[in-house]
Amino acid sequence: MSAIDSILEKALRGDRLGLEDTITLFESNEIEKMGAAADVIMKRWHPDPVATFVIGRNVNYTNVCDVYCRFCAFYRRPGSPEGYVLPDETIYQKIRETIAVNGTEILMQGGTNPNLPFSYYTDLLRNIKSRFPDITMHSFSPAEIMKMKELSGLTLEETLRQIHAAGLDSLPGGGAEILDDRTRRRISRLKGSWRDWMEVMRTAHRIGMNTTATMVIGLGESLEERALHLLRVREAQDECIAGNYNSEGFLAFISWTFQPDNTNLKLERQSPEEYLKTVAVSRLVLDNIKNFQSSWVTMGPEIGRLSLQYGCNDFGSTMIEENVVSSAGATHKVNIQETLDIIRAAGKVPAQRNTRYDILRVFDDVNAKVEHDFVMQN
Repeated sequence: MSAIDSILEKALRGDRLGLEDTITLFESNEIEKMGAAADVIMKRWHPDPVATFVIGRNVNYTNVCDVYCRFCAFYRRPGSPEGYVLPDETIYQKIRETIAVNGTEILMQGGTNPNLPFSYYTDLLRNIKSRFPDITMHSFSPAEIMKMKELSGLTLEETLRQIHAAGLDSLPGGGAEILDDRTRRRISRLKGSWRDWMEVMRTAHRIGMNTTATMVIGLGESLEERALHLLRVREAQDECIAGNYNSEGFLAFISWTFQPDNTNLKLERQSPEEYLKTVAVSRLVLDNIKNFQSSWVTMGPEIGRLSLQYGCNDFGSTMIEENVVSSAGATHKVNIQETLDIIRAAGKVPAQRNTRYDILRVFDDVNAKVEHDFVMQN
């Protein structure tokens, strides 16, 4: 039996994979074999042939940022004439448009803007919730939370408690990149250590908030760093489960590939095969996270469809609007009807979910059409 076969058999038995196992999988090119094993594990979590998606919108409220990540094409320095903060009414209008197409989630994120006081965020969230009480605010990366902590003078826990009380429902996993400081110092020296990112997530879990976790490959990281990233996420999820918090911890894991265009980090794009391998390995290693999202925004709809056979059970967000990775050359856009078609092409039944992965509507009729067509208004 080959080393890969032995590791896959170990995972399928339900035994936990370790660091060396994970590195060996990343070193292998037996992608289809790993994908088949990951698909088996996925079906243990999700036995019904359903693939979910959420109708959501990215609202990039500001592009002003004082972290200056080398891989980011979106940010503008404080004082730049190209910097912006969206007017509140513009944000409200974007939320209205999202609700008009049965959207349920707003992923509001931007730069770490040193000119916005903590009260900006709490006031904005309260105003959003007073106008749109049913919208889920799945918003602000750990880096933004750390900036709020800095500007507020509060502890991290109190910062999260106050913004949660104001209307922040859950935290997305943006800014994880690679959870190891060798790579982080090289690509984003001012963003903080991997422990900073993780402490925001662990604190959120302790106070009852759900989060997601992400990983970006293709930043010049080693395979060992990719493996460490997965094990560190798994350890934090173990802690949440053992702590019996009023939180499910990481509701989902999402991996994607670095998009180099228009950035100061000139690296080769990762291949679709490398992305699919990462999806499969992540599903095999992260044995305590239920949901894995496809990254069609960076990889395109066809690879997004294939990822549903490599361990993903979810197609992610219809992403009515997105400005960050598109700034770096990812131009894939999928409307709601196309989402249904792609999921069906993967042999799955499409279902709309909310941020907590509760199913809201199953599109079990192949002739079912969405009620609205959305015109992009960026």
